[in-house]
Amino acid sequence: MNIPQEYKELTWQGLWKNNPGLVQLLGLCPLLAVTSTVVNALGLGLATLFVLMCSNATVSLIQKWVPKEIRIPIFVLIIAAFVTCVQLLMNAFAFSLYESLGIFLPLIVTNCAIIGRAEAYASKNPVKQASFDGFMMGMGFLFVLLALGAVREVLGQGTLFDGADLLLGQWASNLRIEIFALDNQFLLAILPPGAFIAMGFLIAAKNVIDTKIAEKQPKVQDEHIERVRVNFDS
Repeated sequence: MNIPQEYKELTWQGLWKNNPGLVQLLGLCPLLAVTSTVVNALGLGLATLFVLMCSNATVSLIQKWVPKEIRIPIFVLIIAAFVTCVQLLMNAFAFSLYESLGIFLPLIVTNCAIIGRAEAYASKNPVKQASFDGFMMGMGFLFVLLALGAVREVLGQGTLFDGADLLLGQWASNLRIEIFALDNQFLLAILPPGAFIAMGFLIAAKNVIDTKIAEKQPKVQDEHIERVRVNFDS
């Protein structure tokens, strides 16, 4: 199947080159606060992904009827509406996770990554591309959340998928994996300072990979055009 170049570029931008968490450094408050476990990270990541897709699609649909002077307040209202939907759904079907995420779930409304994509891309492009852009940006943010949550949970508790039943139901309690036994939790990994340190390592790893990729790319040499000076004898 031949995928259009525009969608390939949106995928590359969202997942890697312009990743909201690793490159744009947007949404750092919830990113660092709730990623003490993979389950918390997954819950917040899916909520953000849903809001990004829906808000991008809606903004793209109404772009012709929104005056430029009030576009930002309109975008915030649209985002807030979808965040409210997510809150009500999570409150009804995953109440324990809803309590665990706490204030950071409604704070999705102020996530600069969502408002930024609505302003920079969705308000200027068709619905199909805007929805895909929201999906890829959301996936990029979700992957960073999961990576950070996995690192912090393994180092802090020695487990993976602890509390999976909070999101998926009672059957998911069997998904818990104990990597190694800890007598006491490693608090540095669980608390916000550990999140900053782990985030720094993730960003450094991405920069190293980008550098390696750039070194492997063929270098384009600038064409040097030599000027020829012509003297006309009189």
